[in-house]
Amino acid sequence: MPQLTDDPGRTGTWMTPQEYGASRATLWTAAVVLVTDPDGRVLVQSVDYRADRLLPGGAVDAGESPAAAAAREMREELGVEGHYPYGLAVDWIPADTPGFPPEMGFPGEILHVYDGGTWTPERIRSVRLPAQEVTGIDFAEPADLTALMEPADARRALSALRARISGGGPALLEAGRPTTPSALDRLGVLRSPRTPQHGAWTPGPVPAHLPVRERSGWLFAPDGRVLLLVARATGAVHLPSPTAEPAVAALALGYRRTDRGALARTAARLTGVSPTADAAYARLLATPEQVRELSDWGPAGHHELAAVHTARARLSLPAPPRTPPTELPEHGVRW
Repeated sequence: MPQLTDDPGRTGTWMTPQEYGASRATLWTAAVVLVTDPDGRVLVQSVDYRADRLLPGGAVDAGESPAAAAAREMREELGVEGHYPYGLAVDWIPADTPGFPPEMGFPGEILHVYDGGTWTPERIRSVRLPAQEVTGIDFAEPADLTALMEPADARRALSALRARISGGGPALLEAGRPTTPSALDRLGVLRSPRTPQHGAWTPGPVPAHLPVRERSGWLFAPDGRVLLLVARATGAVHLPSPTAEPAVAALALGYRRTDRGALARTAARLTGVSPTADAAYARLLATPEQVRELSDWGPAGHHELAAVHTARARLSLPAPPRTPPTELPEHGVRW
């Protein structure tokens, strides 16, 4: 910042307060809130002044903080009281962004995305829409946001959701794109539909009379995180086969029953990760909670997650803190 003075005789980098004020960029400010339901779908609202969907929120009023604006907009648009102290992303929207009429004089905008948390069915039922402006709400699959929202809005929402799951702090965005992409951003996780696995969870081994449709493993690294595969072409995630990597102390964790058979889960402790055998997949280490949030397991998901943590304790492994998922090197690792 240059030194300020009212003395017109000064030279160098001195500026009058009026000159300095005139030199500063003018930007709008807005705040929106990202809310999910227990199945990991994102709350979007329909409005009466445009065809595409929006996250709840709006403009920051003069003298108002962005967090206060987020709370006010949620109250005005959805009829819910709340406090939103945690930021997920801050987006710089350039002045030449398409869609703003020239007569609006759009100068660019700084938009804050706040974490609205996961809403229970009871809280969702408490929503009360205003008489005008907001005409409805829906909970959309993350992969559907690109079809429901303007491109930059969808990029911003997905970036904020990935930042929430990663747990590495708020993402800095430019036109919805992270300036420092996380592993989830680089791989485009959640851009493709998640595979529903909504069968009821049953602990223990699969009964002999029940055909096994698929076997997958919760394979634990020494720090308590688990191995997760991501398809590079689609961003789809899934647990690996129980025999995909060298592991010991296998446990029959449980299974989900479907019309075509059981989806069996085991748990084991990794002794290492082999060099890459299939370049089509990236291999990440993630917490069990992150795996669940990237998956579509329905109401029984919390039962499977509880079983995973019981197995982790039986394997004498620590409970991992939420940290950004780590992509493993192609040459593998040994512990």
